[in-house]
Amino acid sequence: MYWCKVAQTDAEFDAIAQLNYETFVEEIPQHEPNAMRRKLDRFHHQNTYLVVYKGIELVGMLAFRDQRPFSIDEKIGEVEQYLPQEICAKLCEIRLLAVKKKYRTGRVLLKLTQALNAFAYEKGYSAAVISGTTREEKLYQQMGFTQFAPAVGTEDALFLPMVLTRQQFEESLQRKLAKESYTFYPGPVKQQGMILYSELSHRSQAFEALYKRMTNRLLQLSGASHVATLVGSGTLANEVMLGQLKEQQLGRGLILTNGEFGERLRQQAQRWSLDFDVIELDWGEVFDKQHLESFLQTNAYKWLLAVHGETSTGTCNDLEVLIQLTMRYGVKLCLDCISSFGAMPFSLKGCYLATAVSGKAIGALSGLAFVFSQERAKLSSTLPAYLDLANYQLGTVPFTLPAVLVGNVESALQLYPARYGQLQQRFDGLLQLPFMHNQLPTTHYPMIVTLRCPEALASLSTDLKLNGLFIHSDSNYLCQRNLIQFSVIQPDFEEAIARLYEILRFYEQIVVA
Repeated sequence: MYWCKVAQTDAEFDAIAQLNYETFVEEIPQHEPNAMRRKLDRFHHQNTYLVVYKGIELVGMLAFRDQRPFSIDEKIGEVEQYLPQEICAKLCEIRLLAVKKKYRTGRVLLKLTQALNAFAYEKGYSAAVISGTTREEKLYQQMGFTQFAPAVGTEDALFLPMVLTRQQFEESLQRKLAKESYTFYPGPVKQQGMILYSELSHRSQAFEALYKRMTNRLLQLSGASHVATLVGSGTLANEVMLGQLKEQQLGRGLILTNGEFGERLRQQAQRWSLDFDVIELDWGEVFDKQHLESFLQTNAYKWLLAVHGETSTGTCNDLEVLIQLTMRYGVKLCLDCISSFGAMPFSLKGCYLATAVSGKAIGALSGLAFVFSQERAKLSSTLPAYLDLANYQLGTVPFTLPAVLVGNVESALQLYPARYGQLQQRFDGLLQLPFMHNQLPTTHYPMIVTLRCPEALASLSTDLKLNGLFIHSDSNYLCQRNLIQFSVIQPDFEEAIARLYEILRFYEQIVVA
């Protein structure tokens, strides 16, 4: 199996120096021989090395560098004089492309090209330049490089100034590489089936029947009495929920927060000028029943707002405890179930209001937001029409609702209740993989695994990206806490986890050893 990573260990740098010697001293007489049979690049400390492994054998590499002057600048002058201005906005240089002779196959080149794209082009580089030896001109062309200036060097070591632009990559290689990519995102969810109903009007009888089927399935799954469907994100659904708390003037409430999305609820509640207290725990901590009860006993709270499944940590706050306590003290329970709804079976019968979305655990297209309720809302004279829950409970669709999204959700909901077992099985399997013992110690729900990254795993997210495995790691709230996440909701999870296992198995031997 071929796979890529960013070189980071002393053993890797030694293997790179050995490959450099074999390629640029013995094969291409560019440098003088030495007894150590190692060649350390003069820009070694500025280089980032992307390497290709076959199992645990390093078989190919390239060096990435963006500090000027480039080595190719020294050969032909500043490269900008030969290139169109529109591709010179942000250049990088690829150096020392080398592959062991017996591994010079299309597969290795594809992995190097995939790594180059993931590491360089996603960072916004407009083009990459390289001094390609004439002996491997075909190899560079297969990667998408084209010559842009006359050849330079000696007869024995002649080099071609070549460039790979972002446009060239996207036109010739992106589709090929995309076929080998998998995501472990907690949303959006990749769609594999046909997208239907794009021509269906939301005012037609056919749409009304489709909408009713979706609504009935949502109510059966949730146990709620009513569900409002909006075009928008989970944030919009939460705004509608908070708008109801404002409109009804219920009085003082309590907000629970133990992660990023609990914090967002608090910030939204502040914007609505709601009156509330906060119980704030560290990320991943679980609320203690007795502690919560002490708050409810000593304060006349009218509502309690919390996140059920906290996406930022994978923490599942105990729904049964929240329902039990709020019913005991006559408090209206309002829940953000955006990540948990569809991930595991639970009932919202004890909840006053709750929110969910289409593009998370249930596996449908992003774009629809749901607000569940046990009571009908009264029309407001002050709330914006789009945020007034009562508008969505009148028996008709109040605003444009894309049939393509409704049909997609209705189709996804047909997989329940079997999908609950599938997600749990995937979650259990994911926990068996290398490094998953770094999971945050908390109460989880079977949708997402959150890992702390020790120093040895600092570049794991980047290394997986080089292999077409995209995990959830780029959000600011994850970066700040050195967390990475793997979700189990994507439709091709079984293929993705098989590849992930193979890479982590070799990765463990290279990095940890």
